[in-house]
Amino acid sequence: MTARNVLRNIKLSAAAAACAGACQLASAATIGLMAPLSGPIAIVGQDQVDGFMLAVEQLGGKLGGQPANILKEDDQLKPEIGGQIVRKFIDKDRVDAIVGLSFSNVMMASLPRIAESGTVAIATNAGPSPVAGAGCKANVFSMAWQNDGAAEAMGKYTQDKGIKKVYLMAPNYQAGKDMLTGFKRYFKGEIVEEVYTQVNQPDYSAELAQLQAAKPDAVFVFYPGGMGVNFVKQMAQAGLMTKIPLYSVFTVDGTTLPALRDAAVGSVSGAMWDAALDTPENKKFVADFEAKYKRTPSEYAATAYDAANVLNIALGKAKPGDSKAFAVAVKAAGNEVKSVRGPFAFNNNNLPIQNYYAFESVKGSNGITSKLLATPLPKHVDAYHAQCALK
Repeated sequence: MTARNVLRNIKLSAAAAACAGACQLASAATIGLMAPLSGPIAIVGQDQVDGFMLAVEQLGGKLGGQPANILKEDDQLKPEIGGQIVRKFIDKDRVDAIVGLSFSNVMMASLPRIAESGTVAIATNAGPSPVAGAGCKANVFSMAWQNDGAAEAMGKYTQDKGIKKVYLMAPNYQAGKDMLTGFKRYFKGEIVEEVYTQVNQPDYSAELAQLQAAKPDAVFVFYPGGMGVNFVKQMAQAGLMTKIPLYSVFTVDGTTLPALRDAAVGSVSGAMWDAALDTPENKKFVADFEAKYKRTPSEYAATAYDAANVLNIALGKAKPGDSKAFAVAVKAAGNEVKSVRGPFAFNNNNLPIQNYYAFESVKGSNGITSKLLATPLPKHVDAYHAQCALK
């Protein structure tokens, strides 16, 4: 063998060795998972992470047959932090998809860079009205809900129950406004008062005094995570739970019930999912989640679990290097996934078509559980999709 051939073989071997690492990395599916993992709302983010990772584990650590590389980041429920994380995911980590996207305020702050990049993004806890309507994007999906949806179900349920006067409360940000808008869309009685409080406000004594003085037939609230724990506990301590029926969304759920316990009994919640849903997919999901994490999952875990399974289907059909083709594959996967919530599909605006249920918190032999009362809005389509130019 000549010296030239020896040198050529050494170069080829070095190239092959370099490719071995690089090619293996290229064949992996890299997912950026962003959620609030600190502060009073951390349980909402942790449930999303745990639901997503449970699905990945069940899929053998792979998505679409490729090893899954999951990068987790804490946005701290701060739009500026979320924006930095999204830029890092896209520009430095070059992720194939972003999942989570936190709360609506964080998602909206991150949206311009996501839309510009074409990177597929799947929200598991947000569906702000601008994204559902004229601001829809072909690469932006919500596996969760359009924000108004669960509140619309509660508006429909209270209307059907013949309730005449309702007092409304929510935190002062995009999702809070969307929730109360949704409730008013279906409730045709009198709105006694519409109160917006600070995000992460810990004390509601002044607001509860105003609520009691107003003497409504019922109160409807949206207070997720720690906010919900504080609000419901303080309402119970004030003796109002037996005087003013409580209807809510994302307030009494799997993340808050362990802390609320008896304080939640009798409250009615609107949701697209609950551990009480009696389907084979949901029974398995709940059992597996409880076995692994030693707690009951919430709707945030359910949406993230479904998101992982949608990505698994999509990555089996299209490689994310072509962002447009990958977005088309994600949308098609929404029609194929066996969702734990029952019926599911992506609408033209990439937000869900799904059932919205009414659940009551009841005390049973195994503690506080949920009882399915009704399905006020079956296979519900959001109010904004006609404003979206996507097909």
